[in-house]
Amino acid sequence: MKALFENSLFVRLLMCLRAWYHEGAIAGFFNRIRQAYPSSVFCRLWNKFCAAPICTSANSIYARILAALRRFVEKLGGIAANSLIYRICLAVWRPIERVAGGGLIGRACRFVGMRGLLLICLAMYLPLDSAVRWVSDAGYLPSFVASVWDECLMLAAFAYILWHMAMKRAPLGSRATPVDAYLLLFIAVGFFLMCAVSPNTHIAVAGYRAVVEYLFWFFLVTRLIENDRDFAVFYGALVVMALCIAAHGIYQYIVAAPIPSSWVSQTEASVRTRVYSLTGSPNIMGSLLVLFAPMVAGLAYYSSKMWVKVLAVCATGMMCLSCIFTFSKGAWGGLAVAVVIFAIFLDRRLIALMGVTGVGALLAIPSIANRITYLFTADYLAASRRAGRVIRWSKGLKLLQESNPVLGFGLGRFGGAVAMQNKVIEETKDFSYFYMDNYYLKTLVEMGYLGLAFFILLLFGLVLWSLRSIGRTGYTKGDRTRVLAVSMFAGMCGVLVHCYFENIFEVPYMMAYFWSMAAAVMYLGYFRKRKT
Repeated sequence: MKALFENSLFVRLLMCLRAWYHEGAIAGFFNRIRQAYPSSVFCRLWNKFCAAPICTSANSIYARILAALRRFVEKLGGIAANSLIYRICLAVWRPIERVAGGGLIGRACRFVGMRGLLLICLAMYLPLDSAVRWVSDAGYLPSFVASVWDECLMLAAFAYILWHMAMKRAPLGSRATPVDAYLLLFIAVGFFLMCAVSPNTHIAVAGYRAVVEYLFWFFLVTRLIENDRDFAVFYGALVVMALCIAAHGIYQYIVAAPIPSSWVSQTEASVRTRVYSLTGSPNIMGSLLVLFAPMVAGLAYYSSKMWVKVLAVCATGMMCLSCIFTFSKGAWGGLAVAVVIFAIFLDRRLIALMGVTGVGALLAIPSIANRITYLFTADYLAASRRAGRVIRWSKGLKLLQESNPVLGFGLGRFGGAVAMQNKVIEETKDFSYFYMDNYYLKTLVEMGYLGLAFFILLLFGLVLWSLRSIGRTGYTKGDRTRVLAVSMFAGMCGVLVHCYFENIFEVPYMMAYFWSMAAAVMYLGYFRKRKT
């Protein structure tokens, strides 16, 4: 079977293309640049930039607080391990474990471990959320379960980490990162603004929760991923989930799934459908595919097996095709940025390939060309000024100037999901509720210049230390960890670009995926044990 596969016309054609790819004039040009790179000034500056330690000092206040907390938890664990209740629970659990661990599912659960199960549940956030909401709407579960199950998952992860630490099974080294400081600073600023600008306390609390709750997945995932097996389970589960969503999107395009008329304008009659899958929104689905498409493409560069490379390339094409079928212009821009960042770190020839593929898509699918050219017409500008982003952004800025530009209009009061669900201000001719379609501007209106400044500082710190983490990973024949780190970082940058056109971080699973991937990037650069 292997011989038939290797001698097939398709594989031989791929090998010919591969030989041209690595031996052509363009490849030679980049190889000459690569040979001159180690002695360049930029290389020396880059190595110095990446040499920064993960924490500036083990005696810092933050490090000492974490160390004291760890000693306290371990002391409680020692007391609990000698208690009668713990021994009774252990005696009851061991027979259950022996019975439940005998089948295929039991062996799989033992292989991935409790950390792996928690990471898989996090990776399957979107399908799990859709399933829980469907069961709840059908009446099989109480309605409140659909809104609290993700908080229960977060609490379960937190409880496991505490138990793991109490039993002295967690890694001895600290998992503190400089990104923690940026996160805690933004959380503290958000708490101050919630207290300072809160004419409606319950709305301010709900708005604060929507902004900061899912940031805590960064702290949890940095401690859940302890080794390469945990990382592989998490990475693989994310890829499988994203591929299923992309395949469902292509199916929706083939059957022309019905969509609301508001998703396309009157001048875009050639757009027969926009795919949305489980997300319910083409823009959110596009952002989801932007986040995960580079991860699938990274497998083609990471693996040394030809069949894995072929499958990864085909799967990447499927995800990009599904992203195109969302007809989300913001997602297309985010995908272009993700490809450019991926190419800069790994293979600059992909930029030319992206240009050729883009031209081919414009020629093959006229509705794509029509949707892009529509952006530069007077009809689009008029529609945007009448009921589009231009009028929304201008109204948001006007509202900010009329309230308090420094502290904002108040968390949860305008521009996002909390404001749309709790319309406490009466709508008039001059005031109406709507989604801002720009997460940065929504943050500015609700949290003022103070909140936006610290949010930008948080993103700056994340990008800074992610680049350092990438620089510390390996890219040799035996260790291509950098490919996986770059893949996740490229998708994250694409989502940050898309946030300028949509409220991407208003969706809980998008924020959970984003910050958990950020934690995975930090693991690869600073916490992973390198093999000798």
